[in-house]
Amino acid sequence: MNTVHRRTLLTAPVLAVPLLGAGAPCGLASAARSPAARTAGGPVPAPPLGPPRRGGGQDAVLRRWAADTWRSLDAMTVRSTGLVSDGIGADLTGRSRHTSPTNIGGALWSALIARELRLITPGEARSRIAVTLASLERMEHHEPSGMYVNWYDETDGTVLRSWPGSGSPMVPFVSSVDMGWLGAALHVVAQADSSNRRAARRLVDRMRWDVFFDRDVAEQPGRTIGGFWIEDPGRDDAELLPLFHGIAGEDVWYHTGHHYDTAVSEARMVTYLGIITGQIPAGAYYTTLRTFPPDWTWPEMTPVGDWAEHEGVRVFEGAHTYRGMEIVPGWGGSMFEELMPDLFVPEAAWAPMSWGRNHPLHVRAQREHGLDEAGYGYWGFSPSSDPHGGYREYGVDALGLNPTGYFSDAAGTDWHVGEEYPRGLDGVVTPHAAALALQYERDAAVENLSRIETELGAYGPGGFHDAVAVRSGVIARRHLSLDQSMVLGALGNVLLDGQLQEWFATDEVETSLRGVIGQEEFRTRG
Repeated sequence: MNTVHRRTLLTAPVLAVPLLGAGAPCGLASAARSPAARTAGGPVPAPPLGPPRRGGGQDAVLRRWAADTWRSLDAMTVRSTGLVSDGIGADLTGRSRHTSPTNIGGALWSALIARELRLITPGEARSRIAVTLASLERMEHHEPSGMYVNWYDETDGTVLRSWPGSGSPMVPFVSSVDMGWLGAALHVVAQADSSNRRAARRLVDRMRWDVFFDRDVAEQPGRTIGGFWIEDPGRDDAELLPLFHGIAGEDVWYHTGHHYDTAVSEARMVTYLGIITGQIPAGAYYTTLRTFPPDWTWPEMTPVGDWAEHEGVRVFEGAHTYRGMEIVPGWGGSMFEELMPDLFVPEAAWAPMSWGRNHPLHVRAQREHGLDEAGYGYWGFSPSSDPHGGYREYGVDALGLNPTGYFSDAAGTDWHVGEEYPRGLDGVVTPHAAALALQYERDAAVENLSRIETELGAYGPGGFHDAVAVRSGVIARRHLSLDQSMVLGALGNVLLDGQLQEWFATDEVETSLRGVIGQEEFRTRG
């Protein structure tokens, strides 16, 4: 299976800790990985507080969280370049000295949300965004496609060719999923900031989304690739190929077999942008897997579902069965695979029979896993900092297709479908996962986040710490800019009545996309 769902982040506040070498196949860790220092100690004592109820009191709590989250993003931003660091310590010192297109995009939409919540003035928002866009204009990038490479130094915008701290060499890689978030952010800026509209449009309009679309695969009309190197990476799994579809310029090195294969994936934003611009055919949305096909005998769970056809593509509309629910799984069963694109595209409204069912079911399944099945007392599982050092993918294994699983505990439980889930494990929850759930289970998510703050002490001047192991009380005392921007984006959508979705979903976007995603009915049941 060639599916790769990895968030390409370096995570320690000072050291470079790559999750994977760019384009690494599933399960293959980069040799450049180095663990971050472990954060010792238990949870910070806090007075017991009841969860805030819906209304003015709850809104006040959400606004406090938003203000503190913005404080960490502000501390991560270099004023002279407008570029945000990948991460920073919980004391808001020690920027990581690297950033990515995803991080830059997150900072852009966060500045707009901060403006709307009156955390900064409209003039400050305009100025910050203008500086960021000016840096993007002059930063080295892949000019034939208009796409940016995966790692830059946020202090001056130069391309990184060695990992900060370790000095290990790396070859610039253009990541499709990274570019999806920068492209989405630039599109939002063009709608929400009239003074920077022209600059944002100039950057996003030159982006060629079909550079990430491989038509030469068995699944027609094609699939999204993970990206490409702009220089020879010296790897056996890299192949020198001309840019797809006649884009002039030069040959580039593609990772052979590296495609995004699942529908429940953060990479669907790339497909959305390609469909919106007319550069990727609508049928590409249906070439990704809802589950593995029913005739495959090796997966650990046999799916339920039926075959259908959409946009000329034969689709198995399958689901996994979990705790009496039928849910379309992702690759790892993590919250951000399911819900990050929904920050921008109103998927539940435009596709009520598919995403409108699956999103709330996924949230419910994560909640029931944390509270009932595993008995952690808390919930919200998604890739994040590992409290015990480095970075880890966390999720609910039953909600994922990955044969080796994204697990919800620090050790990585050797659990199999059909077995009783073990108790007493050191579950790892990440606040950004619970924040994404706010749009579907607001009261339950607020209660969960409130208890993570007050009972586990995973909170500081910059908002929620990135993750916490609930049994041992070990906290990842750092902030990652992407995770913080997901928190702020979710808070903004809840407090501002879907503001990010409103900015993104222009009439043109709705005309191009709503009819494509709205025709499917997922095999789901609650």
